[in-house]
Amino acid sequence: MAAAQTRKSTSKSTAKAVPAPDAIKLLKDDHRQVEEWFDDFENTNSASKKQKLANQICLALTVHAQIEEEIFYPACREAGVEDDMMDEADIEHDGAKKLIAEIEASAPGDDHYDARVKVLSEMIKHHVKEEEQRGGMFAKAKEADLDLKELGMELLQRKTELMKQMKARQ
Repeated sequence: MAAAQTRKSTSKSTAKAVPAPDAIKLLKDDHRQVEEWFDDFENTNSASKKQKLANQICLALTVHAQIEEEIFYPACREAGVEDDMMDEADIEHDGAKKLIAEIEASAPGDDHYDARVKVLSEMIKHHVKEEEQRGGMFAKAKEADLDLKELGMELLQRKTELMKQMKARQ
């Protein structure tokens, strides 16, 4: 309960040394980056470039899903964002994770490699639309009066930590 209370907007202004990113802007920026990489993947015939892009996409989506699941989604649920909407997002993440695992276990030239990346792209486009559309999760999060600055700082800190951990394993 305390976490939910600290994430609620307050009328008091608090000075922070570093301005916190807005949670929704941070998540949307992730969406735009991955969309760009999917487009680059679609427009290249180079196996090495496809491998590099697929690796970037899989890493970014893995981290993005994890910070949403650990921080953003629980905050939305606590703030009363509709369970059905949140449940659908969880299931969409599960489907993406399975496809990411298949992509990571294969390479350009393998059967269905390009098709897997294409289907992942389509899944992510649908998921992003659900989050960003009018009346979608991001709109509901704003309506719930969450402290998006504080939430953004939590997301950024966790994202940075996860990226370091995952890059160290590569």
